[in-house]
Parts: sequence; C-alpha cells; structure tokens
Amino acid sequence: MDRQQMEKLDDRIKVIKKAAEELKGLSGGMQAVDRNADRILASVKMLEINVSDLLW
Repeated sequence: MDRQQMEKLDDRIKVIKKAAEELKGLSGGMQAVDRNADRILASVKMLEINVSDLLW
C-alpha cells in the first residue's frame, strides 16, 4: 500500500471519528447511543494506531 492510499484511509478514519463524536454530542444522554459511539471511538483508536500513526 502506498502513502497516498494510507492518506485516504487516514482521511476516512477522521470522518468516522468526527461522526461518532457528533453522535455522542447529539445523544442527549441516551445510553444506547453513547455506548455504541464509545465502541466506535475505541475501534477508531485502533485504526489510528494501525494506520494514522504510521503516517507521522
């Protein structure tokens, strides 16, 4: 995989992270949404470690 593909992956990871954070912000304290958003953010963290961190 070349650097350009890795940068595209990084861009998508950032979009997913932002969307999950927005979901959590909009949940109004709804636990089901908060918990699932937290799970998404945990997966995003793993993606950042495996992809995004390699770019820097």
